[in-house]
Parts: sequence; C-alpha cells; structure tokens
Amino acid sequence: MTTFTVWKFDDADGAEHAERVLKDAVRDGLLTIVDHAVVTWPADADKPSLDHNHDSPKRGAAWGALWGVLGGALFAIPVVGAALGAGLGALAKATEGTGITKSDLERIRTEVTPGTSALFLVTEDADLDRLGERFRGRDSRLISTNLTPAERSTLLETFGGE
Repeated sequence: MTTFTVWKFDDADGAEHAERVLKDAVRDGLLTIVDHAVVTWPADADKPSLDHNHDSPKRGAAWGALWGVLGGALFAIPVVGAALGAGLGALAKATEGTGITKSDLERIRTEVTPGTSALFLVTEDADLDRLGERFRGRDSRLISTNLTPAERSTLLETFGGE
C-alpha cells in the first residue's frame, strides 16, 4: 500500500536526521520510499528550503511535481486571513487525487514554521513496528497522512506521535 505522511520536527535539523534513519531502514528492507522531500526552516529565515530527492524516478515523478507545488506555493501563503483560505483552496484543487485534503494543507502550513522542519514521505510496504523502533523518541509529530484511521492509529502508536 502506498501512503503519504508528513512528520513535523520541533527543530530545523530534525527532518534531516529522520531522513538518515529512514534511508538506513530502506537498506534493511523495512520500507520502500517512493519519494520524499525535506523542508528545513531555520529560525532566522524568511521562508523554508525544500530538498527533494528523486527516490524512484519511475514512480516518483508525479510526487516530484507535488513537492514543487508545496514548496513553491504552500509556504508563500500567509498563515492568517482571507489569503490563507483562498491559497489553500487553490492548492487543495491541485492536490486532488493524492489523498491530501485542504485541512491537511492548512495544518502543514500552520505547524511548519520558522525553527522547525518537516519530512514529507511517500512510502510502500512499511513495517511500521520495526521502523518505529528506530524512530521512537524523536521530537516529531505526524501532521498529515492519507492512511485509514486504523492505520493512522497504528502509525502513531508505533512512532509515539500525537
């Protein structure tokens, strides 16, 4: 099963560290990363930077386009006011069919702020229990996923998120 998840970290380096942990997990056969992106937002920066690695060019091409939309538009939208609603509505239209809702976009935009980071993942065949052993204790929070409620609950229990 293919899943989309966004993990927020309470420091600007957290997502980069988590990316290294995930790459080790891939080498050990715990999951397949279809595509991923790391958003880093230093506390003193006006906007975040997005680093996208083409994990699977064949399967990740569409997701690569999404990272461009998210990186280029999502974080250019003001956090409050009418512009937030209008901007998120347009982005929600662009992400139709991905399982990413307007509510997901709003939560990502309001929670990923200066001094934080985020790991955007598209994965397949994840062994969440074994992966959770490696990820547990990280200062992270799941802020978006297209998993079913039961799958999300398992993921949160495994990773110790909220």
